[in-house]
Amino acid sequence: MGINIREASRKDIPSILSLVEALADYENLRHQVQVTAELLELHGFGEKPQFFTLLAENEKRKAVGFALYFFTFSTFTGKPTLYLEDLFVLPDSRGNGIGKSLLARLAVIASGNDCGRMEWSVLDWNEPAIRFYRALGAELLTDWRIFRLMPDQFKLLT
Repeated sequence: MGINIREASRKDIPSILSLVEALADYENLRHQVQVTAELLELHGFGEKPQFFTLLAENEKRKAVGFALYFFTFSTFTGKPTLYLEDLFVLPDSRGNGIGKSLLARLAVIASGNDCGRMEWSVLDWNEPAIRFYRALGAELLTDWRIFRLMPDQFKLLT
């Protein structure tokens, strides 16, 4: 299977949106999806991009996977962190090294941006993903918990 990994552009928004929806279906979280093509364009391809996307395409140039990432900063390392928001490969394209290829490209990007680390989250029930990441040498941090505030809760702090 010939796979091409490349940076997404504005013209790829429909493919990105389709892959996000497929990811949400896989995670049984479709009810949480609020993203639109307009939001992807504004925040990913506008004047000040908030995220970047790698696309994995098969030999027919069909998008079969993606990695959406952005940069944060680590006060402990004193360097940027590449944060992988989502990595997803369509089920019928798995087992062909696409996920590993996407992570390898992200590692090159992280190195090129002098990142002190790469980080991401995985759902606790997603054993195939956990096994995959561990097999690549990634460390599962068990002593950290994620907290989240939604927009209607922001006002509680203001």
